[in-house]
Amino acid sequence: MFGTESSLSMFLNTLTPKFYVALTGTSSLISGLILIFEWWYFRKYGTSFIEQVSVSHLRPLLGGVDSSSPTNSNTSNGEADSNRQSVSECKVWRNPLNLFRGAEYNRYTWVTGREPLTYYDMNLSAQDHQTFFTCDSDHLRPADAIMQKAWRERNPQARISAAHEALELEDCATAYILLAEEEATTIMEAERLFKQALKAGEGCYRRSQQLQHHGTQYEAQHRRDTNVLVYIKRRLAMCSRKLGRTREAVKMMRDLMKEFPLLSMFNIHENLLESLLELQNYADVQAVLAKYDDISLPKSATICYTAALLKARAVSDKFSPEAASRRGLSTAEMNAVEAIHRAVEFNPHVPKYLLEMKSLILPPEHILKRGDSEAIAYAFFHLQHWKRVEGALNLLHCTWEGTFRMIPYPLEKGHLFYPYPICTETADRELLPTVFHEVSVYPKKELPFFILFTAGLCSFTAMLALLTHQFPELMGVFAKAFLSTLFAPLNFIMEKVESILPSSLWHQLTRI
Repeated sequence: MFGTESSLSMFLNTLTPKFYVALTGTSSLISGLILIFEWWYFRKYGTSFIEQVSVSHLRPLLGGVDSSSPTNSNTSNGEADSNRQSVSECKVWRNPLNLFRGAEYNRYTWVTGREPLTYYDMNLSAQDHQTFFTCDSDHLRPADAIMQKAWRERNPQARISAAHEALELEDCATAYILLAEEEATTIMEAERLFKQALKAGEGCYRRSQQLQHHGTQYEAQHRRDTNVLVYIKRRLAMCSRKLGRTREAVKMMRDLMKEFPLLSMFNIHENLLESLLELQNYADVQAVLAKYDDISLPKSATICYTAALLKARAVSDKFSPEAASRRGLSTAEMNAVEAIHRAVEFNPHVPKYLLEMKSLILPPEHILKRGDSEAIAYAFFHLQHWKRVEGALNLLHCTWEGTFRMIPYPLEKGHLFYPYPICTETADRELLPTVFHEVSVYPKKELPFFILFTAGLCSFTAMLALLTHQFPELMGVFAKAFLSTLFAPLNFIMEKVESILPSSLWHQLTRI
């Protein structure tokens, strides 16, 4: 026993500082290589390689349950759904509740000196106007020919001047639209201009309706006049809503949806949902959701979060996290929580605005579904409806973060919806004024433990190598003291064993 101790002590004394430098340097190099590989694997596959090997190979050996099968099925379903939806994953949509430029956006600019709309957003609006309000036969009508050029103008004053010029020739519906959107400084003034546009637009619509089957040119005119009429009626309904005549707005929207049921591109049902929530007519809200919250129709934050609000309304006034943790969730509470998780997975940016953890800005004229722009547009108009339902925001606060524990890792695989589009953040930065607004990014899971562990190990061993190189004698003393301390319990056990066992037996064991 004493010979073993003396040989160990002699071995430690013969170690030079160069050995410790080589040891720590090699350890740092190996852990650095492991860290680089782990990081590369995590960036490509979204999980830790060491963690995956442990779960896949070691857990079955230790008697654990292999959970890879359901995960793989979820993954394959998510990938298949992704292939179906990938074409439109970053499609930019017209904001169905977009504000008026003259009466709202410009007033904000006059007060704050900030531009609420980006050039990219306004350029998309110009493209929309050219698509909806122009056609190939505009050159046959002088006023429409002027308006065709006006919609392409970048200068707002030039557009307004062109609209006035068109009105001098005849009553032009699209000219009234432009003045109502950009020149009117109040909602009442905009409503007056839209009523004039409605009178002119209905006349054009009736004339083109009678001639639409006479050729492709007349068919294009009728399609344009239909778009103009629907746009005017929808904006008139929005004026009524903004001026407090909500029941009138609801009637106008319902009539418009009945008259033009195929024009779903304007998403008038989202305007209707917001107005019905203002009236607290929750039964009619549920009826609209039953029609539009369908698996074959594109989802939106308005659809998902309104469905969650209705289910939360049934239980939120009596919901208590402490009581729920003691007795468990009831069926109604579980349905509400699942609806919130569904909504949060569709658009994870909304809760921070509803819970006022992040400040709101004016919504853009275009939104990207599941993006920060859609979250701002939804919360800007619907925050008041969540506040009106007692306890709804408390239930959202207690449950929304649990969504990210349910989504298979990596997050891009999806759970209830197709995978979250990677390009969303980039598109939102084009739509939102990043000068005074920080774009919300999809919440990411924390780095796996083994990446953090190898990073810490690499840093620690590199620091030891540097200290050993700079202070070899001092670090040698520390190393010998550390090794002596490390082997002290073993020496203590060996001494106890030697004192208990007979010396002859111990001698035979040491010889073996």
